[in-house]
Amino acid sequence: MVKNIIFDFGGVLYRIRYKNIPDAFSKCGIPHFEKIYSKQQQNEVMDQYEEGLISTEEFRDYIRSLTSYPITDQQIDDCWNAILLGFPKEHEEMLQKVSRHYNLYLFSNTNQLNYDQFRADMRAQFGYDIFDQYFKKCYFSQRLHIRKPKAEGFRLIVQENALAPEETLFIDDSPQHLVGAQACGLQTLHLADGMTVEELFDDEGMLKHFSLGRFL
Repeated sequence: MVKNIIFDFGGVLYRIRYKNIPDAFSKCGIPHFEKIYSKQQQNEVMDQYEEGLISTEEFRDYIRSLTSYPITDQQIDDCWNAILLGFPKEHEEMLQKVSRHYNLYLFSNTNQLNYDQFRADMRAQFGYDIFDQYFKKCYFSQRLHIRKPKAEGFRLIVQENALAPEETLFIDDSPQHLVGAQACGLQTLHLADGMTVEELFDDEGMLKHFSLGRFL
């Protein structure tokens, strides 16, 4: 019995494309950016930025250290935010239905530049705050100072909201992020390539039975 659902954000609810970042930085004189940042792995500086341990200014300075070409704050921000493709209307409609049956939470590895951009874009798109509208509480790595797959992030969410782990499902498109949730006793579901989050639910917003076979 699932009563609570913790959603990942980028790649599950919000459309992103990792390759857009190295493509954009390549045009600004920083080739092979995918060696330090990708869906599968990233370097320590990227981790620190996602955990809010360095500022946006420090992050920009790091980016500048990778090239001898002059690169402005705006160019860095635009390249970094190139990953963001938007929040599909059908996902908002899905959350309306799903939130009637389950307690919804969100746990996202993100960073301040992306966070500021996607929040502004979604407010402009929908006219209200998606996070406040459908989720009991949202957790963002740069504010929590913990990024997935660290188990302490999931443990904090469970304890802070008095959730029963066995009644709580975590959905993420990155399989490496499921490990921490599993360590805390949560049910997990990998949204594999080719799957869409809306196909996990029926027209009423209930989890489909077939999806149970994908729990890890």
